[in-house]
Order: sequence, then C-alpha cells, then structure tokens
Amino acid sequence: MQIWPGQAYPLGATYDGAGTNFAVFSEAADRVELCLLHDDGSETAVELRESDAFVRHAYLPGVMPGQRYGFRVHGPYEPERGQRCNSAKLLLDPYAKAMSGRIDWDEAVYGYHFGQPERRNDLDSAPHTMASVVVNPYFDWGDDRLPRTEYHRTVIYEAHVKGLTMLHPDLPEELRGTYAALGHPAIIEHLTRLGVTALELMPVHQFVTDHRLADAGLANYWGYNTIGFFAPHNTYASWGDRGQQVLEFKQMVRALHTAGIEVILDVVYNHTAEGNHLGPTLSFRGLDNASYYRLADDPRYYTDTTGTGNSLLMRSPHVLQLIMDSLRYWVTEMHVDGFRFDLAATLARQFHEVDRLSSFFDLVQQDPVVSQVKLIAEPWDVGEGGYQVGNFPPLWTEWNGMYRDTVRDLWRGEPRTLAEFGSRLTGSSDLYQDDGRRPLASINFVSCHDGFTLHDLVSYNEKHNDANGENNRDGEGHNRSWNCGAEGDTREPGVLALRRRQMRNFAATLMLSQGVPMLSHGDEFARTQRGNNNAYCQDSELAWVHWPAPGEEHPMCEFVRAMVWLRRDHPVFRRRRFFHGRPVEGTHDELSDIAWFTPEGEEMTLQDWQEAHARALTVFLNGHAISEPGPRGEPIHDDSFILMFNAHDEKLDFTVPADHGKQWRTVVDTAREEGHPPWVGPDVPGGDVVTVTDRSLVVLQRPA
Repeated sequence: MQIWPGQAYPLGATYDGAGTNFAVFSEAADRVELCLLHDDGSETAVELRESDAFVRHAYLPGVMPGQRYGFRVHGPYEPERGQRCNSAKLLLDPYAKAMSGRIDWDEAVYGYHFGQPERRNDLDSAPHTMASVVVNPYFDWGDDRLPRTEYHRTVIYEAHVKGLTMLHPDLPEELRGTYAALGHPAIIEHLTRLGVTALELMPVHQFVTDHRLADAGLANYWGYNTIGFFAPHNTYASWGDRGQQVLEFKQMVRALHTAGIEVILDVVYNHTAEGNHLGPTLSFRGLDNASYYRLADDPRYYTDTTGTGNSLLMRSPHVLQLIMDSLRYWVTEMHVDGFRFDLAATLARQFHEVDRLSSFFDLVQQDPVVSQVKLIAEPWDVGEGGYQVGNFPPLWTEWNGMYRDTVRDLWRGEPRTLAEFGSRLTGSSDLYQDDGRRPLASINFVSCHDGFTLHDLVSYNEKHNDANGENNRDGEGHNRSWNCGAEGDTREPGVLALRRRQMRNFAATLMLSQGVPMLSHGDEFARTQRGNNNAYCQDSELAWVHWPAPGEEHPMCEFVRAMVWLRRDHPVFRRRRFFHGRPVEGTHDELSDIAWFTPEGEEMTLQDWQEAHARALTVFLNGHAISEPGPRGEPIHDDSFILMFNAHDEKLDFTVPADHGKQWRTVVDTAREEGHPPWVGPDVPGGDVVTVTDRSLVVLQRPA
C-alpha cells in the first residue's frame, strides 16, 4: 500500500477521484493509527506519521468511496488528569461524512470494566462498534437553489423522518421511514397543500441508542444523541449505509427545493452520545477527552448543562472549528437552508454563565456562509441561568417558549393572562425590540416534539409516560394543559366537541400571531400519543403519524390548511415591524395600526388589562396601516381584520366597533362545525353584536 504525506486540511476523509486524504486532530496522542476495515472482520493499520498543529494525516492512493475505517489512538489513559486514550478502542472519525453499522453495547466499547470503573478495559471494540465511511462527494444538483424564503413568509413544519412517513398509505413500504420517503411526491404534495414553506427535521446527524434504552427494548427515537456531526443518520437510508445515505439525503433536499420547501436541521452541538464518565469510548473521548469536553474540577468527571452526561467545551478552538466546519458542510455540500440549535444556551457557555457575546456567536456572525441561513435557537438548557428566551444576538431567531405558555394559559382559562397574551400575539416586542430584532425573531408554537401533541394538550391534565419504563417520572409535569372535562379517551359528545374547538382555537391563534408559526407534524390530523409527553424512546405507532385513508380529508387538517393560507394571503398577519399603536404616517388612514377593545366595544384601559377574571378581548388590525414597504419600496395594503377572543367558560356578546368599518364578513368561527366550509359565518354590520361561543375565536374581515 502506498502512503503519501497528505494534507492536514480538510479534516476527515476526503476522496478526490484517485484516492483519499485522512486527517484527524489529537493533541493528547502519542501515536495515531488509521485502520482500514475489511468485510471479513480484519483490518489494515496505517500509522499517521505526519503531524501539523496536532493534526495527523496521510493520503492513500486507491482508497475509494465505501471504504470503512476508524482510528486507534495510543496515548495517556489517565482519567484523574482528564485523558482517556486507549488503542484497544476503534474510534469514529469526528469528521466522517457517513457511518456504517451499529453499536451492540458489549463491554468492549467501554474504557473500563463493568462494576470496576477504575480498572482499564483493553478489550478490542472493533467488532462491537460503528465504522466511519469514505464517501463520494460528487452529486448532480442540477439547477437546485436554496428557496431563501423570507421569515415573514415562512411557515415551519417540525417533523421526524420516520415518524412522518412510516404509516403513509401511499408510500412504498420499502421507502417508509427514510429520506427517500420525505422526498416522495405524496409527502411533498401534503406539505405544499398545507402551505408549509420549511420542513424542520428532528436530528438527522448520526446518533445512537444508548445502552440503557437498548437493554429496555426501547430506542433513542428523537435522535438527540449525536455521535457524527457530518454524517446523515444511517438507518434513515432506504438502500445502504456505505455512503448511500449521503446520496439519498441530497436527493431528498433537491426534491423539496423543487417544491419550494426549505430544509432546516435540528442540530445537537451541545453534547455527544459518549455520556458521562461511565459512558462508552466511541470517538471524542478516546481522541482527546480534555480538548473536546467540559470537565469538572475533578477531571475524572464532566460538567453537564444538557442533562445527558456531558457538554462540549465551547471555549476550545477545536470544538468551535468542528461545529463551524459541520455547519458550513451541511449548507455548501448538503444544501440545507438553516438550523435549529438544541439547548442553544449551552453553546454560549464559554465558562460557567451563559454569555451572548461568546466566541460561538462571534464566529457565526462573521461567517459568510452560516450567517446567511436561518438560525433558530432553542434558548435554554438545564444549567444554572439557562433560560434565555429573548437574550440571543440579533442575527438569531428563537423558539418562543413564553408564547407557547401564554397561549396555552389563555385558552385553558388562567387568570391575569390578557396583558401577556397581547404581547405574544403581536410579536413579543418586550423580548425582541430592544436589541433591534423584529417580530420575526419569535418562532411561535403551541406544541412541538417535546411535550403533548395538540390533541393531547386538550385531552389530558396529567402526563401518562408509563411506556417509557421510568414509572412516569420522566417528562414535564407542568404542561399547562386541560382535558376539557375527562382524562383521555371519552365518548362524551360535549367533551369531544370542546376538544375539537380548542384545537381549532390553538391553530387559529398561531396563524393570526405576528412572528413565524411552527406546526408539529401530525397535529393537523389530531395526532395522539395517548398522554405520553416525552416519547423520545417510542419508535412505534405511538409516536408515528397516523394518516387518513386515501381519499379522506381530516376536518382538522382542512381547518389548519385554511388558517395557514389565510395568513399567507394577508400581510397584516405577518408584519416585518412591530405595531406602533397609533396611526401610521404616510398611510392616509386616521385609524391606529392596531386597537384593543373590551367585548363591549370600548377601548381597553389599564384596569381592563389587569382584571384577574378577564379572559376576552377584541383586536383590530388595520390593513391600511402597514408601515414596512414592499420589496420595491411600494406601500403594502391589505384587508382589515377584527379578532374576537373568548376564553371564558360561557358565551359572550361582542360589539363590533362602529367607527372601524361599516360591513364585515365572518371568515373564521372556531365554534362552527357545520356548513361549507364549516368555520365561515355570516356578514356583520359595524356596531352590531356578535355572540361568541364559550372558548372560541371569531375573525371578521373588511375588504381593503
């Protein structure tokens, strides 16, 4: 075998058409061996003798795509000093573009012996772990281009690759649960009809099911257990894991882009699948433990702000390089359109506290590639001071947990909710305006993968997570849910009708709110997890989306689609600037851009906002007073709307403000279940009274 010196960059395995360059970082290593793995279980070891700035490298002519490989690192095994090198462990390449096989959790994948954590384990892990794979980087993208949908036109649909597609009746069985299924016309047609512009995929970076779940017969279904930040998860590929997953992922992205749908990845750069000091040695731990992980004062242990056992060391230049190289790779080579960062507060922890000026944000801000795609933060972690909603830098948008909580509280009838609800409905200026951000910094959602589905939010007061095997101790205990009078399944017609109404209330409120709406997959079909609010380990029909039979239309889906398109058709619901609360100069309209009224039609006073029992209000949105210009500087005009919210437990009469329009038509009434379409009601003159059913929402429209 010929061995040439090769190059120290790029890191990982880089195929150039004639051979492959291998490069791996380890400051701790005395020696590093590249191991080429053969199908008969044997391996060929090549010592990487060239080293530049602690990057070991070599070029091997003739090594082709599909070649499996790993590294063995000879160096100090001194846990008390933070190092855990062990050449008996075959290590995954942190920069591998694909990974093959699975981990069987034999004792050999651990650096110690079971029951004797202080005793070094020198069993060979190669037969029991995954392998890195050389991939072919060449792909015909054709005329693919990023849709670059502006935030104010964006509707996000959060989905799981397998969960969304596993039970779809129009998909070939061999494609279900795969990237190919997401790119299938049946899925794309549903998303486009629904009005979705961006598909936010739960983790597709290579992840593993940890030992505890495997022993319990469960799985890490959600995927928040990453081991490969460049590799598409191998079991989501329909036809092989020797690099085929890369090709299939690209084909999926190309198909979605052709339909105008962006692809956003939920990424987990805050920790890895190696867990705490009792976790396996799979990659980073064996390469250079102290350079990759945030160690405690006693370096045998890890600082954990993620609840998973470890946290990556965000002040390490090698960790920062890994993350930025990974992000650029997914944009430039895989053509994704943005990222949602799991537990993003951890990424801001250079030392102990969360710092919005940390190096990570500086790197993202100045990066010419990463700074130009959608960047969405989950703005919290489990460490001290980790709840950081509203505190991320101006380039970022955020999952607005306060929006979720407030909207849930309003519709379940909590007191003293109106004032905060008004802020959430109008884009949360209290969170985002002071640092120059706009309403579009707020990613609004009522439900997501974590917590109750929309159906379960209105069907359960308590979590029911017994299937997870943790005696119902896991999952959030305070869900701000309300079962509408019966826990779980019921045949009571009144309860079922109220639940349907509440689901429509949530969907309509979401689409009428300023900011960027996000739907959770299957909520349009009233998907249930039977009260399980933490289905992270449920790779089964409990967590998969159940689709209607071919040719059938689910009434909830029909309503959600109508609300999405109402929003898309009317810029007054997706403003790029905050409301002024007064007439807007240059619009030739004497009415304010927004106005708030009591059900009696009187303008809201401070006392009205603060009334503990108040659960109803009217909102006027002036389509003639949109302050931001169009793309060519032209003024934007729209119809005007009146929104009537009644979260009381009894019906209320709402007076339509007489001086804000002479004639209105009812375009949404969440209490209606009859007619075609059922949610549309009669015309209403200005000054007239509209009776709004208990716990329902009415929307009136006045043409421009």
